[in-house]
Parts: sequence; C-alpha cells; structure tokens
Amino acid sequence: MEFTRVINPVEDIEIWTASSDGFSFVISYESRSGPGFHGPPGYVASWRPIYQNRGAIRVGGSPFKPKFSPMNRISI
Repeated sequence: MEFTRVINPVEDIEIWTASSDGFSFVISYESRSGPGFHGPPGYVASWRPIYQNRGAIRVGGSPFKPKFSPMNRISI
C-alpha cells in the first residue's frame, strides 16, 4: 500500500491517504496551534470501510518513530 499526500490550499496541513481491499486509510498530523488539525502534537491514523456509510475509526497517539514519513512506501 502506498500513501499519497493530499494537495490542498493550505500548504502546512499534512494529510496522506491510501485505500486497499475496500478500506480507506488516512494519516494526518495534529498540533496545538497553527493551521491544520488541532490536538495533541503527533500523527493520527484513521480508517473506514469505503462502501459503507460509517464514520472513521480514529487511532490516537503516535506509534510511529520520529523519523517516520508517510511519503515513504509502506508495505503491508
């Protein structure tokens, strides 16, 4: 699976998406201030079934090492 950075009008917002086997995955970066998503600093992951009208499951915290970059290919 390969994550792709979402291009949006606000350059400082970091969002990456991928989909596979009927599921959509999103990784974003939150900070306490500034543009983008607000919350405890760190990466947040979420996933949901693509073909069902359901909200996403949010995985808080940051299990990623500090040198993690979603721009790198992730193999599952």
